[in-house]
Amino acid sequence: MKRGSPMRQRLAAVGLAGWPLLTFPLLGLPEGGIGGIPAIYLYLFGVWGGLIGLAAWIGEQKG
Repeated sequence: MKRGSPMRQRLAAVGLAGWPLLTFPLLGLPEGGIGGIPAIYLYLFGVWGGLIGLAAWIGEQKG
């Protein structure tokens, strides 16, 4: 069986690691807010931005 490139495998791992972070049980945990912004929004966009940043970092690496 043909294996994917290491970068492709790392990006797949980021996607698989991010999936449970964006499902209901963890989305239901944040309560309250900071500076008038609900905590669920901070959590959601923080995780989303972190996954994008991690994918970009992986994509920029050589080899």
